[in-house]
Amino acid sequence: MESNSPRLDEARSVSRWRWGIHLALITLYLVLLLLIGLGRKVVHPALSHTAKGLVVVCALELLSFGLVFALAWLASRASADDLLLRWRGKVTPVLLGAAYSVGLRLGIGLAAVAVAVILLVSRAMTLDSLQTFAQKNQPGVDKVVDVAALRDNPAYYWMALTIVSFLVGGLREELWRSSFLAGMKRLWPGLFGSLAGQIGAVVIAALIFGAAHLSMGILAAGMAGLIGLGLGLIMVFHRSIWPAVFAHGFFDCTSMALIPWAFEMMQRLPKH
Repeated sequence: MESNSPRLDEARSVSRWRWGIHLALITLYLVLLLLIGLGRKVVHPALSHTAKGLVVVCALELLSFGLVFALAWLASRASADDLLLRWRGKVTPVLLGAAYSVGLRLGIGLAAVAVAVILLVSRAMTLDSLQTFAQKNQPGVDKVVDVAALRDNPAYYWMALTIVSFLVGGLREELWRSSFLAGMKRLWPGLFGSLAGQIGAVVIAALIFGAAHLSMGILAAGMAGLIGLGLGLIMVFHRSIWPAVFAHGFFDCTSMALIPWAFEMMQRLPKH
């Protein structure tokens, strides 16, 4: 056993180096998206304003992430279990995803109400100042998607509800999350190997994920962070990305469907 220990230590060192590259690539991908979003001058929405442009943007998003993901995998050679890719149950992931999407929406709503109540009860803000803050910091939905196209262009609308919601949103972002969690667990098993440690890694991933949405405003970033937290917990507790992929997809799908109506209602609110 003692004669083999140097080889084992060398193998661990190589593995750690490879996983370091994996985690660096995966983290850098989201950091670059943040910098691009903050530096981008809004002329057209990020997802374009035409159905053809939407297809091109989605293809570029998937290809760019696919390249980063492939490079990270080539470095670490992460297994299906590392990335939580096991499909568990015939239709269970889909049904769980639908249920969790409702739970995520209710949870975010309750969190928003709780924060508002705390601010009002503690007199940190008045009702008028809270409304003013909410109006000034509305999520920059129009920076991402063309609201008019969602309302008037059926092809754009249905592609947003399917390709954007389930592939660009659900699959791509949950693969990012599982890759990040795998890197944290493999590099620091003592810290992130246990269930509590994995939850800690989920919190870190949620903070990074929320920060990546700062170009849409502080409220959008906070909401994205909460969604990321919920999706990460789903992934960890089910030991599979698929319930989280479908939860994310259904959440984005219903959000896209409601955007034209919600945008119109927000525009009707009295200005302060």
